[in-house]
Amino acid sequence: MAEATEKEKIKRKTVAEMKKLGVYKKEYGRVIEIYAELVAQYDKLNRDFEDGGYKFQVITAQGGAKKAPIVATLETLRKDILTYSDRLCLNPKSIETVTTDNKKGKSKLAGVLGGHK
Repeated sequence: MAEATEKEKIKRKTVAEMKKLGVYKKEYGRVIEIYAELVAQYDKLNRDFEDGGYKFQVITAQGGAKKAPIVATLETLRKDILTYSDRLCLNPKSIETVTTDNKKGKSKLAGVLGGHK
């Protein structure tokens, strides 16, 4: 149950950040839900990785070493989170490419002309 609470916190924070940036729309609910789930999973796995002493390699049956499964999962989650954060305009690069509610409004000329009645 704690994980659902964490997911809901992430979801609320994401919506608040999107509103602040002027990119929130209720229609993005499903994408926000998936993003919150990915971040919650990443946070839990990262804590597990830390608690496990950051073991990034495991020994194979042949005696060699390979990347630990948790590391591969964390890498995949990072990529997925980045993709979803792009879609939700939650990073500097993606926000540059959209017109947000915060950017809308009067042009400089309209603002100057509107001030003189």
